[in-house]
Amino acid sequence: MKLTLQDIQRAERNIKGFIRKTPLEKSHTITEMIGQPVYFKYENLQKTGSFKLRGAANKIINLWEEGKTKGVIAASAGNHAQGVAFAATRLGIKAKILMPKGAPITKISATEGYGAEVILEGNTYDDCYNYAIYLAEKENLTYVHAFDDPQVIAGQGTIGLEILEQLPSVKNVIVPIGGGGLMAGVLLAIKESNPNVRVIGVQASGAAAMVQSIKSGLLSATAHVNTIADGIAVKKPGELTYSIIKNYIDDIVTVEEEEISRAILLLLERSKTVVEGAGATTVASLIYSKVPDIKGETVTVLSGGNIDPTTISTLIERGMVKAGRKTFIEVVLQDCPGQLQKLLEVIAANEANVIAVNHDRLSPHIPIKHAKVNLTLETRDLNHGKKILEKLKSLNYDCKISE
Repeated sequence: MKLTLQDIQRAERNIKGFIRKTPLEKSHTITEMIGQPVYFKYENLQKTGSFKLRGAANKIINLWEEGKTKGVIAASAGNHAQGVAFAATRLGIKAKILMPKGAPITKISATEGYGAEVILEGNTYDDCYNYAIYLAEKENLTYVHAFDDPQVIAGQGTIGLEILEQLPSVKNVIVPIGGGGLMAGVLLAIKESNPNVRVIGVQASGAAAMVQSIKSGLLSATAHVNTIADGIAVKKPGELTYSIIKNYIDDIVTVEEEEISRAILLLLERSKTVVEGAGATTVASLIYSKVPDIKGETVTVLSGGNIDPTTISTLIERGMVKAGRKTFIEVVLQDCPGQLQKLLEVIAANEANVIAVNHDRLSPHIPIKHAKVNLTLETRDLNHGKKILEKLKSLNYDCKISE
């Protein structure tokens, strides 16, 4: 089926009552960082927390209009699952979602909360997909693909129409790519409306199948995917999405895991917005100068906000250490009264906050009548931590910064 701009416009009318038109606002932080005006398209504020609802809703509405209401089934560990569950429940259609056994409890609960039956099957997406196809045939259910479906792509493309309406002067649009449904839809919407707008895709380097496919000119798969951006951790893009993307895309770049992590933290700290790894790739591509020749108004699509709380906690801790906001110092002291107090007075005089103290006098690596003190300090930055270490050494403390 050949997709057209009219299909996306029709999808926009279809899903109007199911989704919210998400905000598009200027980011002063990123604008200052790169020296060009940058705007966020806040799809992390979409119902169900992701753009995926748009495509799922359009697909299921079309099935409902065709009288195919026996039920739908999908394989997904995240955002697509919630979009299908929400849309199907709104229309009174039964939904079954296949998830891997290791899927986060929060995502299982959210999907069930939207009214779907969740079935845990296997350890990977492929296990879920294969069993979903089997159940679809056995129970006469309609399989709703996460990205390689024309009506799903058309639904995702409504984001492109909104961007053009909200910022007619836009010059660049940056979109994350996994299976390619979001990018294919946005590309069609924008390029068929205004071909002068530059559209750039971003993938995680640990899941760069579309980059590989575009460069080789042949749809191909990666052997493994390994990325914090689980929303775009796809081994092989869709055939339909690839055929659209290769004909329209202006550029495609990759970002590293640490860059994605930093972007998540930056958005949390400076923009006060929670974005999952996939959505943060677009911001990472800008702050790490991955996209060449960015000039004029640039929109980055924050595709979703469904990040696991434990992941956020880990990222915050790692980010604090990398930025020097948290410093670990190991000091060997004489094990006698008053020594720890003197050490802490030096720390206080250098304006660091002591978060934790671990006092170890039993380790075989410590000299007799000595103790090892591990300090966890809240510091301003990396230089602050180094200055504290230098001060301690100048006072003849046996100390070092520990990991």
